[in-house]
Amino acid sequence: MGEAREVMDRFTAAAFETKDFTAAAECYADGAVVVTPDQGELTGREAIVAYLRDLADPFPDVRLEYEAKHESGNVAIDEWYTTGTHSAPLPMPTGETIPATGKQIRVRGCDIVTVEGGRITSHRIYFDQMEFLGQLGLLPDA
Repeated sequence: MGEAREVMDRFTAAAFETKDFTAAAECYADGAVVVTPDQGELTGREAIVAYLRDLADPFPDVRLEYEAKHESGNVAIDEWYTTGTHSAPLPMPTGETIPATGKQIRVRGCDIVTVEGGRITSHRIYFDQMEFLGQLGLLPDA
């Protein structure tokens, strides 16, 4: 296992298994950039950790089910399903908050990180926002 894989595994354990956001923040380099499907580009540990906390906190039982883990040089890629129960308010990009629905989610996604000097410098997160909102029952009926 290379450095990129080790850092990615340490990050996902901290962010999703133990919700140790201090440890998750330590996985990022100063000035790291995360590109998200819902918030766009975020720069710096503080903004990144706030985003991760806003995604994880509404789902106290959040877990990742891995489909595949890859590594090539300084890049690690995880393909996953995230699962959990929407049990607390969910902050939205607009500043609104969606009350807990009590619904279960299982949404497919992917993380791609670039690691330099033992820390994540670039992180791209992909997941289907429509699938996510649909599973929460937040889309209008067709």
